[in-house]
Amino acid sequence: MKLNTMNTKEQKLDQFSRILDIMDRLRSECPWNKAQTYDSLRTMTLEEVYELSDAIIRKDYGDMEKELGDVLLHVVFYSKIAEEEGRFDIAGVIDKLCGKMIYRHPHVFSETKVKDAVEVSENWEMLKAKEKGGNKRILSGVPGALPPVLKAFSMQDKARGVGFDWEEKHQVWDKVKEEENELQVELDAMDTAKDDTEKVKACDRAEEELGDFMFSVINAARLFGLNPDTALNRACEKFRRRFTYLEEQTIRKGKDMKDMSLREMDDIWDEAKSKGL
Repeated sequence: MKLNTMNTKEQKLDQFSRILDIMDRLRSECPWNKAQTYDSLRTMTLEEVYELSDAIIRKDYGDMEKELGDVLLHVVFYSKIAEEEGRFDIAGVIDKLCGKMIYRHPHVFSETKVKDAVEVSENWEMLKAKEKGGNKRILSGVPGALPPVLKAFSMQDKARGVGFDWEEKHQVWDKVKEEENELQVELDAMDTAKDDTEKVKACDRAEEELGDFMFSVINAARLFGLNPDTALNRACEKFRRRFTYLEEQTIRKGKDMKDMSLREMDDIWDEAKSKGL
């Protein structure tokens, strides 16, 4: 199918049926596919999700289409393994998803009224907390394996969903400054430590305070409608572009970065900035 081709519902169902048929055949005829388990697929699933995330950030819709297909393949794959074990199948997965979507969107499927997207999100968390067999605690739905930035953002967002949040978003800056000051105290303690034991303790406290400071900055980003993960990723890519330019210019001049002064490198760095890199 060509990119941007819009299909009918029947055509979409045909393609979904096709991937189910392909998976059935792969599990019965391909030695590699036969050997896969939940555990062996898990790390590959994480890789596929990150590749999808990268395509989304780059706004590469061709890659996005491909990576979505890879993620869908993994959903089908896990469901097929479970079906073989008599646990559940893809129909059960979809049925539970549909039921959850209907339950958590009463403003669409019943008479509940909401005023905006924020209220929808708050209702979502409240309904999720009430579901029988669902998460027993608000934060238990945040996977421990999430990258720390996303984990902090998700925890803060879920807490907001049940009303635990700042009354005014600008109040968060007082907390950021408070955490910054506490971090500075421990950094100073590291510098003035009298022996290694004292320095190790101060370092441990400083690391804890650094975590608190970063958590508060992520919280501030959330309150102002900014995505800290996207922001940090953009900063990383900007650093990559400018550092690569520095490296290329150094090579072009026949120099080695290790032999250059920081001032010389800063001059090239500023040149990269002036070029919009």
